[in-house]
Amino acid sequence: MTMLLDLITGYWWDARDLSNMTRPLYEFLRDQGVSDAGIFVISALLGTLAIISFVGAVAIINIWVERRVVGRMQSRLGPNRLGPFGLLQPIADAIKLMQKEVLQPASAPGWIYTVAPIAFTVPGIAILAVIPWGRNMVLANLDVGLLYILGLSSLAVLSVFMAGYSSNNKYSLFGAMRVIAMLVSYEIPIVAGLLGIVLFAGSMNLQEIVLFQEEHWAFMIMLQPLAFLIYFFSISAELNRTPADIAEAESEIVGGYHTEYSGMKFGLFYAAELINAVAVSAIIATLFLGGWWTYKLDEFIPGWMLLIGKIYGVYFIFVWTRGTLPRFRIDQLLAFAWKWLTPMALINVIVVAAEVLLWNETGWSDWFWIPAIIAINTALCVGLIVFFVKVFAPKFQRFPTRPRFYPGIDVPSLPAVTPPDFARKGGPA
Repeated sequence: MTMLLDLITGYWWDARDLSNMTRPLYEFLRDQGVSDAGIFVISALLGTLAIISFVGAVAIINIWVERRVVGRMQSRLGPNRLGPFGLLQPIADAIKLMQKEVLQPASAPGWIYTVAPIAFTVPGIAILAVIPWGRNMVLANLDVGLLYILGLSSLAVLSVFMAGYSSNNKYSLFGAMRVIAMLVSYEIPIVAGLLGIVLFAGSMNLQEIVLFQEEHWAFMIMLQPLAFLIYFFSISAELNRTPADIAEAESEIVGGYHTEYSGMKFGLFYAAELINAVAVSAIIATLFLGGWWTYKLDEFIPGWMLLIGKIYGVYFIFVWTRGTLPRFRIDQLLAFAWKWLTPMALINVIVVAAEVLLWNETGWSDWFWIPAIIAINTALCVGLIVFFVKVFAPKFQRFPTRPRFYPGIDVPSLPAVTPPDFARKGGPA
């Protein structure tokens, strides 16, 4: 019994950092004469396999989670027929999509139409390569990891435009053009909002950003609450999730950019939206919530488990907004980016630059600067939100408050129409 307890305890201790579990394999391969280049390739393949396995698992699980949670929020049961608590419903949906015939418009460019769903899926998976899952658990520890993420997120949006353009359908083209309008509008507040984090951490390496939060004993969301809100709202628009899903607004343009897609091509779009939401949740958990570090809790619980818990905490907020908020109009969505988020992001960058300059020049201790910055930036966040609500919120009301008369318009008179006399023909009087 004691040996079994020691084995479980030792395994759990090693599980805090999964590199402890793969190191014996690499040492065995090195003893067998495998070169360092070969070991590097094998380690990269193992890391890629782990990320793909995680993505495949969450793509199935999150379908059930999202439908179930939204159902409860809207006083519905959600999927509850197939399997216990409806757990087998996502598998049944996947089998159904695989069996459906894949149709393609005769006038659609073949290779663009086919590549679009693949190009939409790949960036969400590739983003996870630079996410630090633990202290020594990152597949690609890039010094420009944040720039890498911004580039891949833009590719996902452009693939939506490829799908809408290649479908040769006016509704699909409308949805695609809406995506381009959102891309131009929301990329600016996203970059400006994340610039504050780069100024604080002094690096675009995600591992360094997590270590900065560990060193100064503060989550970045405490130092940058306004940047968190700006990034959350902006990335929701780029994810095409409610309340910003105007690119596939079913009540307006049928299905938007994927109207002409069926079978597994449509299934890739559907799964990629969930994968992208998880990838963005991982980015938020890493940049704003400390990643795998959680106030020494990672010394007892594996950091990658803490990170996954934070990912699902952020993902729940995405599901919450989808289940409770109505859809924006296109003019409201673009005005929100240009009139609200962009000015607030630029003001936040200026304030953060001044704070970092004073922090470096004065040489005062972190115990003074961290609480001061938290207080200043929290007050700035609340003050800017109140100011912009008072200034711009009334302008979002676009409906007329009184009748409008246009005397210069000549309205032609319509010929009089005599109603049929039903009583004469024996019908209803």
